[in-house]
Amino acid sequence: MELVIGTKKWSTWSLRPWLALKKTGAPFTERLIQLRQGSGTEQAISPHSPSGLVPALHDGDLVVWDSLAICEYLAEKFPEAGLWPADPAARAQARSAAAEMHSGFSSLRGECPMDLAAEPRVVDLSDATHKDIRRIVALWNQMLTRWGGPYLAGAEYGIVDAFFTPVATRFRTYGVVLSSFGDTGPAGAYAERLLERPEFLAWQADI
Repeated sequence: MELVIGTKKWSTWSLRPWLALKKTGAPFTERLIQLRQGSGTEQAISPHSPSGLVPALHDGDLVVWDSLAICEYLAEKFPEAGLWPADPAARAQARSAAAEMHSGFSSLRGECPMDLAAEPRVVDLSDATHKDIRRIVALWNQMLTRWGGPYLAGAEYGIVDAFFTPVATRFRTYGVVLSSFGDTGPAGAYAERLLERPEFLAWQADI
């Protein structure tokens, strides 16, 4: 398998399926496309992704694009990896949370882009971004409480955790203190846990 990804310090969409694929333990190669190169970026991506965007997964003659679709494919191909929880209710909530991350939190994304090379700093954030952060904290705390942690849907690190890992990097980079947004401890500890995962540390070491 080959995973086509974008610049590691910036590409949140590439990071998510890369973490899931790494969790499976399956061998794969990377094809790294440097982003923010003007028209050169599109020309570099287009031979490898029908959408003209990264990421894209190549498995033989099959191409799967879009982060969530790639993760779903990996969950079906490697069921032993436990990328979705076995419990149907936990799986439904994990899918709901991953989908919410996939399509939502636009203010946080816009004001706090992922930049793994940036020095941590505190910034003033808009009311809309505050609302996004409060929702994330509430979601994390609710799922950690219901499913017992240490990950959102229980004991096993999976797709939903991979989807929120870029959020944890944003909180670190932009000095977001989760206790200011309703956290009593579990959400902050979870964010730290995501950034200590061996999969993420391997990605970060290669930026």
